[in-house]
Amino acid sequence: MAETATPSRWLPRRPWEGVLADGHFGKADETGVTVQTREALGIATLITGEDSHAALDAAMYEHFRLSLPRTPMAVRSGSRQAVWSGPGQWLLVADSREGFRGDLAKLAGLAAVSDQSDGRAVLSLSGPRVRDLLAKGAMLDLHPAAFPVGTAASTSIAYLGVTLWRSADSPEGPVFEIMVARSMAGSFWSWLSASAAEFGYAVTSRRASSADRG
Repeated sequence: MAETATPSRWLPRRPWEGVLADGHFGKADETGVTVQTREALGIATLITGEDSHAALDAAMYEHFRLSLPRTPMAVRSGSRQAVWSGPGQWLLVADSREGFRGDLAKLAGLAAVSDQSDGRAVLSLSGPRVRDLLAKGAMLDLHPAAFPVGTAASTSIAYLGVTLWRSADSPEGPVFEIMVARSMAGSFWSWLSASAAEFGYAVTSRRASSADRG
C-alpha cells in the first residue's frame, strides 16, 4: 500500500532563533557587554544613481522626515532610520514591520528598493566593555572622537561583512547596532560569544508580534 505524503508546513523563524539564548554568560561576576536582539525590524536597501538622489531625498523627507546621509552616517526620525551603506546606497530601517510594505511603496520608481527584513539579522550591543569587544574583530577606530553617535560603517568583523552604526548612548554607555546577513548569523555569534566571554555578557531577546512580521 502506497504511503500518503504529509504536506510540509513552513513556519516563520526569528533570525537569532536556535543561534543564541537569553541569560548571562562568560565571566560570572561581571556584565561588560549587553546584547539585545532586534528581531522585528523592517529593513530595505535603497540604491539609486546620482541623478536620482534629489527625488529620493525629497520623498524620504516628505514621508518620513528623513534626509539621506551622503557620508557614513545613520540618521533617525521617529521610528525609522536611514543608514548610509555606500555611494548611492542606503538602508531604511524601521523599528516595526507594521506598515513597512506601505513605506516602501511610497518610494517606488525613485530607487531600486529591496525588502531585506527576512534577510538580515541585527544585534544591539552596549555596556562598559563593548568597545573592547568590537576591537577584537573590527579594524576601525571606535574611540568617541573618531566614531561619535550617528557614525556608520560598512566593514567586516572577524572576516564577516557587517553594517555597523552607533546609536544614542544608553545609561550604560555607547550603543552599537550591528547588521549581518541572516545566513551568517550563526558564524557571527560564534565569534561574538567567544570574544565577549572574558568580559561577561548578558543576552536578552524578544519575539516579534504578528503585526511586526507584517
